[in-house]
Amino acid sequence: MANILIFGTGDIAQIAKYYFEIDSEHEVVGFTVDKEYMSEDQFEGLPIIAFEEVQKKFPPSEFKLFIALSYSKMNSVRESKYRLAKKMGYELVSYVSSRCSYMSQFKHGDNCFIFEDNTIQPFTRIGNNVTLWSGNHIGHHSTIGDHNFISSHVVISGHCTIGNNCFLGVNSTIHNNIEVASGTLLAAGAIINKDTQKDSVHLPARSTILGKKSFELNI
Repeated sequence: MANILIFGTGDIAQIAKYYFEIDSEHEVVGFTVDKEYMSEDQFEGLPIIAFEEVQKKFPPSEFKLFIALSYSKMNSVRESKYRLAKKMGYELVSYVSSRCSYMSQFKHGDNCFIFEDNTIQPFTRIGNNVTLWSGNHIGHHSTIGDHNFISSHVVISGHCTIGNNCFLGVNSTIHNNIEVASGTLLAAGAIINKDTQKDSVHLPARSTILGKKSFELNI
């Protein structure tokens, strides 16, 4: 069991506290953010400490950290705080839901946030600072790089490689043996059947509007 601080005071930080409390051996003792973003001294009933002062009040020899930030700027904001926290000497914990089917024999990296109903098949490797929101399928022999955000109900087939700093939108699908280059953004519903290019953006085909009202159809 470890006493941990959560970096952030937004929705993801609130959700992280909830999961750590109900489904982990760790105890959340406070929150931390950059001093310029502090508007209150408490969040969720716990103290907020300026990140610039956190080493003095909560030294890395006694406390651990979890960076609870979103995919802003292709995960680079979360990555920068991740790197700074490690430089400050903090160990970064991960959360893996007890309701996740984690079947890989390889341990995930640090500062991972893996929600319920994820299926992670054998021989899969998951890097550092990766968020897997609920309900994804990570196929066998696939590799997820660092600083990624995989939203919900994403399908990554077998033998795929996901580079660093990618965002995979809801219901996006990646065929088997595909390499998703670093910085790739897949919009919700995108289907990828060939390798992507670095920093590329992929949009799905849009639904069309039928020239009839729903009640006119015989269904």
